[in-house]
Amino acid sequence: MKTRYLLSIDQGTTSSRAVVFSVDGKPVACVHEEFTQHYPDNGWVEHDPADIWRTVLSTCKKALAQLHLNAADIIAIGITNQRETTLVWDRTTGEPLYNAIVWQDRRTTAYCESIYSEQTEALITAKTGLLLDPYFSASKIRWILDQVPGARERAERGELAFGTVDTFLLWQLTQGQVHRTDATNASRTMLFNIHTQQWDEQLLNLFDIPASMLPEVLDSSADFGMTAAELLGGAIPVYGMAGDQQAALFGHACFEQGMAKSTYGTGCFLMLNTGDMPLKSANRLLTTVAYRLNGKVTYAIEGSIFMAGATMQWIVEGLKLLRHAGESEAMVKDVPLDHGVFLVPSFTGLGAPYWDPNARGAILGLTRDSGISTIVAAALQSVGYQTKDLQKAMERDGLRPKVLRVDGGMVKNNWVLSFLADILGAVVERPQIIETTALGAAYLAGLHAGVYHSTSELAAMWHCERRFEPNICTEQRNHLYAQWQHAVAQVRL
Repeated sequence: MKTRYLLSIDQGTTSSRAVVFSVDGKPVACVHEEFTQHYPDNGWVEHDPADIWRTVLSTCKKALAQLHLNAADIIAIGITNQRETTLVWDRTTGEPLYNAIVWQDRRTTAYCESIYSEQTEALITAKTGLLLDPYFSASKIRWILDQVPGARERAERGELAFGTVDTFLLWQLTQGQVHRTDATNASRTMLFNIHTQQWDEQLLNLFDIPASMLPEVLDSSADFGMTAAELLGGAIPVYGMAGDQQAALFGHACFEQGMAKSTYGTGCFLMLNTGDMPLKSANRLLTTVAYRLNGKVTYAIEGSIFMAGATMQWIVEGLKLLRHAGESEAMVKDVPLDHGVFLVPSFTGLGAPYWDPNARGAILGLTRDSGISTIVAAALQSVGYQTKDLQKAMERDGLRPKVLRVDGGMVKNNWVLSFLADILGAVVERPQIIETTALGAAYLAGLHAGVYHSTSELAAMWHCERRFEPNICTEQRNHLYAQWQHAVAQVRL
């Protein structure tokens, strides 16, 4: 028997990645391509949909070419994607009406504030597990319908389709034959009832969005359709789909209640499996669908931080303090943890647990002794401090993960993970395979294809590469965190 593989499409905020996995979960080919971020106004973030599709198709072709594979060598495709990012396109031509409005985008802040009331937010939270915030898709869809000439009329005639990035890619891969999403991505739109697992008519009315625009919602491991044969040299089934953070949770094999992972990509996302119970947070964390298999929903509590790797991108490209983020570990190795400088990276507002879209970034505590290495250390530490904010919120909700499994580009940095363990007072585990998001999508595709037969089989495939234990005392941890809280208070004035 010829060896066959699983292909993951990992479409992220700053780049698209295609990863070929062997059936034992090892990445054997990986290609990624970055694309341009567009900032047309203060707090606005957009992507050109053509860039998203071009880089996805290109990376898939190159990844197959690396191993001299053809379509027949691929068992199935899994798709994972930046969540909440919103696209609207013409059902006939496939032409997008507007650029993709990215999850980080804050243009609908005033609109969200205009419809805010305690009753409205309570309704949204009760149905979706989310908060009324520009972060989610609903207000972005409405903005496109209101701002693009003729869009609302076309939508009401059933001529337009909405999708998060997974849905847009599936439409492209099937050349307009399939308009579907999975329950995890649907749960991030602010239009999907996570209890009934249906699009919610009351929410659609609230945001004035025609139901005809919305995709069909399937399990995360399901038959999403076949790719058009001419794209990759043959038709390949798409059998897995999940938003990037849920895919990472799945790739980390966090299948038991209480297990948690944190992903450090463009943003940072801490997610804890709560089993079949959608627990409501009293501390402004989000209740979300972790995954849906065979019609059964597993839920999670999630805290979202907008700036993690994006902070280091700003250090490199904005301040030009480093040539690339990989230089940071060596630069900060001799910087003491209590150097007194705090960088609060609220460039697009603060996420959980503050949900303050008006906060802006600041560097505080600078003295004549402060240098480039101090500022870089403060940028790296900001990721740990923000994760501590999420941990504290989870603790107040009665949830405290004792072990945190981590992934994403930043976790290659041992200094960052050592500080993370210190500030959390928890064990941090880095897996052997840090392409965890792509791996989760591959696992979902493999489950539907029959390559894997259970989540327990997948759990046995997870292996730790290195554990980081906390090395500072409680008193120092509390002192550092109190200073961070003071710094955050300064940007929220």
